[in-house]
Amino acid sequence: MSRIGKKLITVPKDVKISIEGKKVAVKGSKGELHLELPEVITADATETSIEVKRTDELKTTRALHGLFRALINNMVTGVSEGFTRTLILNGVGWRMEVKGKYLILNLGYSHPIYFRIPDGITVAATQPVSNSSEVKITGIDKEFVGLIAAKIRSFRKPEPYKGKGFRYSDETIIRKAGKTAK
Repeated sequence: MSRIGKKLITVPKDVKISIEGKKVAVKGSKGELHLELPEVITADATETSIEVKRTDELKTTRALHGLFRALINNMVTGVSEGFTRTLILNGVGWRMEVKGKYLILNLGYSHPIYFRIPDGITVAATQPVSNSSEVKITGIDKEFVGLIAAKIRSFRKPEPYKGKGFRYSDETIIRKAGKTAK
């Protein structure tokens, strides 16, 4: 049996769960999220926990069992605590700032990049300290927060020689040696 799928999901007191057929809705202090379950997965909710079950033992069903348990757990965590992803920008003269609904990035290109911040996501940029600055992406949907962080990182991926570019705060850049003199 799936080790992840058979775990119960604990529900905090301020989170409300409603399961109607194959639709799961989770409402908390930070917002509301919805998910539709496939035919082979069912969910049962009590006051303090949610149990995710499967209808058969096929390999794909077992994989979906753990996946949808993790997705529902991320929904519960998101509406109660939220998710944050931090990116660090290294580079001399590279800047970023938040103006209204836009993150303005000056990354050494001939023009600034205006990245529109989607609804449901909060972006906070800090001023550069010793050639590196941070941007924090916050939201209730873990997948969407990760998607926005990956999109911002794609504007300047970290290069292996000097480590310039966007990197995740928990990422380690493997550095290469440059040219050596004879």
